[in-house]
This record gives sequence, C-alpha cells and structure tokens, in this order.
Amino acid sequence: MALAHILIVEDDAEISGPLERFLRINGLATTAIASAEDAASVLASDEIDLVLLDLMLPGEDGLALCRRLSAANGPRIIMLTALSEPTDRVVGLELGADDYICKPFDLRELLARIRAVLRRPLPAQGRPRQTEAAYRFSGFAFFPQRRFLRSPAGLRVPLTGAEADLLLAFCQHPREVLSRDTLISLTRGEGFAIAVRSVDILVSRLRRKLANDDLAAEIIRTVRSDGYVFQPRVLAE
Repeated sequence: MALAHILIVEDDAEISGPLERFLRINGLATTAIASAEDAASVLASDEIDLVLLDLMLPGEDGLALCRRLSAANGPRIIMLTALSEPTDRVVGLELGADDYICKPFDLRELLARIRAVLRRPLPAQGRPRQTEAAYRFSGFAFFPQRRFLRSPAGLRVPLTGAEADLLLAFCQHPREVLSRDTLISLTRGEGFAIAVRSVDILVSRLRRKLANDDLAAEIIRTVRSDGYVFQPRVLAE
C-alpha cells in the first residue's frame, strides 16, 4: 500500500493541499494537479494506481476525463463531487468510476475508500504477464486481471472496474444466492457503506452486457428479497 501512487485532480487548493498532506502521512505517494489537461501528461509519464477526480474542473470536466480513462482501461477512479443527487452518482458509475464521495468529506472515510479500491485486483499494464486466471461460462471468457470479457461471438465486451469486480464475485460463487450485502462485501470489502440500490443498478448494467439471444435463460437471476444467483456453470482456468 505504501507504494500506491494517487493522482489528485482538484482545482481547489484548499482541498487538494490538505488532502495531499494527509495521504502522504498515511503512506501514499501523491501528485496534485488542477486540470484534466495536466492529468494527461502525468498519466503518460508516471504509473498511477488511483485517481481522485473532481467533477467540476476548468476546461475538460471530470466526467469527460473519467470516460477517457475508463475506455483506455486506465487507473482506478474515485470521484470527488459536490453533486449529491443519486442521478449524478449513477452517471459517474456508468462512466466507469469505481467509487464516489461527496464534498465535504471526512479524510478518514476517503482513506478507507481508497484502501478498499486499491485492494481490488488491478489490470496488469506494462508488467510481465504471469499465468492469468480466466473464467468461462455460457460461451463467454472473462479475464479479471485485465477486466477483459469476450462474448461467445468473439467480440470484446467493455467492462468498468465496478462491473468487472461484480462479475468476478459471481464467477467465484456460481449458483449461490448472494445477497446485496454479500455482493458489497465481496466487491468493496467488509463494512463498506453503499446503498443497496447501487448494487441493483450495477447488476442491471452487467446483465445487459451479458445478454445473449442464444441463451435460453438469463445468466443472472433475481431471487426475490434474497439477492441474485449467477446461474451458468463456471469453468475456472
């Protein structure tokens, strides 16, 4: 954890300054910048593990940067936002953010969320590739290290970090009834505070990406009041 490098993209120095000092005190390397344009140069030259991303930036906004990083399988993203409406949060998650936290925020809570996100497997980028785990089900092939999902037709299905974490949880616990709280624990860690409605939204998104006309039954089945079941037989390699 001490080697993790956090990029803070925040144009308010009264927020970024204390945040940078706090994270360094707690063993994280940090770089603080004020715009999406500056982020591009840092990301091109440094290995960044996680981006703390303000949404309301000068020039290119945080949502646009989030979209670009997600499309490029970039580092993990936690959004820092003054927008607290559920729809604003959903938009951020849809674009590929791994988490969000509303301003004003507690530094200790943010640190806990950073550590929870960093505990998840990161894509192997620019590193020697070792034998990579793969899960096969219903004609799909899922490679969790790279967040790579291949459809039965051989096409790549894009996944956000949160969707990949959810699919990994399902692949590791096939044909089990998993409650929403269990899914939160498996994907985010014990004691992580997130609305169960967010789990339903994430499952719905993953369901759409796993839709296949050749399948007689849905891959993720809803069990009323209990949670979800990942129905296919999963072969782990």
